[in-house]
Amino acid sequence: MKKKLPAMLAAAALALITIGIAACSGKDTPAASGDLTKITLNEVAHSIFYAPQYVAIEEGYFAEEGIDLELVTGFGADKTMTAVLSGEADIGFMGSEASIYVYSQNPDDYIVNFAQLTQRAGNFLVAREPMENFQWSDLKGKEVLGGRKGGMPQMVFEYILKKNNLDPAADMTIDQSIDFGATAAAFSGGSGDFTVEFEPGATTLETEGAGYVVASLGVDSGYVPYTAYSAKQSFLKEHPELVQGFTNALQKGMDYVQSHTPEEIAKVIAPQFKETDLEVLTTIVTRYYEQDTWKEDLIFEESSFTLLQDILDEAGELQERVPYADLVTTEYAKKAVE
Repeated sequence: MKKKLPAMLAAAALALITIGIAACSGKDTPAASGDLTKITLNEVAHSIFYAPQYVAIEEGYFAEEGIDLELVTGFGADKTMTAVLSGEADIGFMGSEASIYVYSQNPDDYIVNFAQLTQRAGNFLVAREPMENFQWSDLKGKEVLGGRKGGMPQMVFEYILKKNNLDPAADMTIDQSIDFGATAAAFSGGSGDFTVEFEPGATTLETEGAGYVVASLGVDSGYVPYTAYSAKQSFLKEHPELVQGFTNALQKGMDYVQSHTPEEIAKVIAPQFKETDLEVLTTIVTRYYEQDTWKEDLIFEESSFTLLQDILDEAGELQERVPYADLVTTEYAKKAVE
């Protein structure tokens, strides 16, 4: 018997099956504006974690490729996926597990990943007190504010726990009821003994003296294909030159972060994070930079896709193995580094 589709994408899949891909493809042709062609990109979150993308925007790399990029934040993989499936967005940027969930429902025009940005998890474990010699076994009997079931943050967290011989269900209490982006505030308010935080949440808690980073999920999980760019099969077939230009611009952003200091990267992306002090921004970029968060290229390797499915399988979220050749194309990423 097949498992149910994870709750985070149930609504998207239901809409897809009910309405039909063909009926919701009203925005398959990007609009031209002057000499530039508009592409709508829906990102799962607006985060410093995705620095190469913002470098590409601020340095004008998309414009150089003839693209007028409209950036929209989905605030969750379910919403980002729904935007791509409905045609509201041309390209989605989210965890690749979302494409696997949709593919498993057998849509006619499924989502294909064409560029991988991050190769490590971007969240951190925050404790209430400094713990210089933290061990994952310290979580036994504790309450942890975690992520949504079926999402990459939570699955990677559980993957690490199991690697350290811990049972996520029996050895601790993981609170998954708090909305994405609200866990830091809940932790400050007294909920939980630990919390799993993205930036700037982790650094903000440290700055306020309300928490202390004791472990990096990105370091302890190893290299994982955390986030990637994807689009419907039909969009890739109809607009290969646009997709190639989009990928080229991203590769220029990747090249920039590989050849510049965290201080230089922070200054470039500062306009994207006006609410964040430059010093704090630099601290966060440095944290990601030092743990080798960003790939040198955008090629989504088969070994990475296999690891992703291993993580989903261990989390009990994989209905069945899906073919790498169907859900990933490396054509654009390989050309971008030539």
